[in-house]
Amino acid sequence: MDFVKNQIVILTVEDIGTNGEGIGRVDGFTLFIKGAVIGDRIEARIIKLKKHYGYARIEKIIEPGKDRVTPVCPVADKCGGCTIQHMSYEKQLEWKFYKVKNCLERIGGLVDIESKMEPIYGMEMPYYYRNKAQFPVGTDKNGKMITGFYAGRTHSIIENTHCYIQSEVNEQVLQIILDYCRRNHIVAYDEKTGKGILRHILTRVGFRTGEIMVCLIINANKKKMRNIEELVEELIKIDGMTSITFNINRERTNRILGDRIIPVWGQNYITDYIGNVKYQISPLSFYQVNPKQTEVLYGKALEYAGLEGNETVWDLYCGIGTISLFLAQKAKKVYGVEIVPQAIEDAKRNAEINGFDNVDFFVGKAEEVLPREYEKNGVYADVIVVDPPRKGCDASLLDTIVKMAPKRVVYVSCDPATLARDVKILGESGYRVEKVSVVDQFGHSVHVESVVKLSRE
Repeated sequence: MDFVKNQIVILTVEDIGTNGEGIGRVDGFTLFIKGAVIGDRIEARIIKLKKHYGYARIEKIIEPGKDRVTPVCPVADKCGGCTIQHMSYEKQLEWKFYKVKNCLERIGGLVDIESKMEPIYGMEMPYYYRNKAQFPVGTDKNGKMITGFYAGRTHSIIENTHCYIQSEVNEQVLQIILDYCRRNHIVAYDEKTGKGILRHILTRVGFRTGEIMVCLIINANKKKMRNIEELVEELIKIDGMTSITFNINRERTNRILGDRIIPVWGQNYITDYIGNVKYQISPLSFYQVNPKQTEVLYGKALEYAGLEGNETVWDLYCGIGTISLFLAQKAKKVYGVEIVPQAIEDAKRNAEINGFDNVDFFVGKAEEVLPREYEKNGVYADVIVVDPPRKGCDASLLDTIVKMAPKRVVYVSCDPATLARDVKILGESGYRVEKVSVVDQFGHSVHVESVVKLSRE
């Protein structure tokens, strides 16, 4: 049967794709449907056609599948943040577990991997778990300043100040800032023209310390934010307010933060804990957004590292030293490598705060620093921990890891596909997978973290 755009079809959803979309078939033709769950019987409108598959949107749910739930957030279907809030949390966890398993089997070529996988670590309470938010600021069709989150794959702002996965205090913060801007005629930044002042509102909350940071990203010098003492006076009424800053970003790009932080009130950072380790976090710091689950994730990385106190450990892509310092609790020596100079400054400060004198940090690309230190300075490693970005590890880095021949490699990953690719490469060089943990850091989204323990045969 030939299909045409805007055609209405009836189908039953049989599977879920890697981006959380429902998958169904009509006369053998595959359709991907955003917002559909397994078991849904739906009426769908075809919106895009390719040669062997197409995309459709739900027009009507004839009969809901058993895993469908009503999202708690009224804008969940429009907002690009919680793409699977319509799926029961139990089903989300099951899907994420099998997403990692399937990648390790299909891409990684591993057999019987499920026997090495621990049950997924889910959240007790999968709401209000994020300690960081970046709210874009814009203007609605009536000229009113609004904030919220972008709709999926667009820069169209869905107005919302009460987000069910962010810290609850954000709503109060946003309302104060919006009221201040309206009173003082502070104009929202316009991406199309490059004009306007307020671009984004960044917040961070220390879940253990209760400290709150507010950073306003502006397309101007700070003088344009007139009567700023009014805003400060209101914000510091909130319990825990610790840091108020400006960040200057005049670039006409999608980059959210500029390089320059200007103090407004309080200090330029907040502190928080993961386990027993204390961290200083600035507006520019990379820091895991779900502190409770990060403790689980890093706890697994530490367990898989199998440290007894006399090991030399390399932590690659170390950021502000979050995993490095966790490992330093039990290792003889830890070396951290990170490309962002500011992050390394933060890492050194965090080591100092916690009294760790067994950690050294290098600025640079992991794929350049590790070969250099190995080949020129003869460094070695008993254990190597990697926590790369979504693109995974550089091929030359994997090559150096194999040459250094550590007893164990602990791979922390935010992308199951690149994890599986790299595990396969390490496997071909004599490293076998011993254990796998899947940790749900991002409830109601399609993202998932995992940790793999590999040992040299």
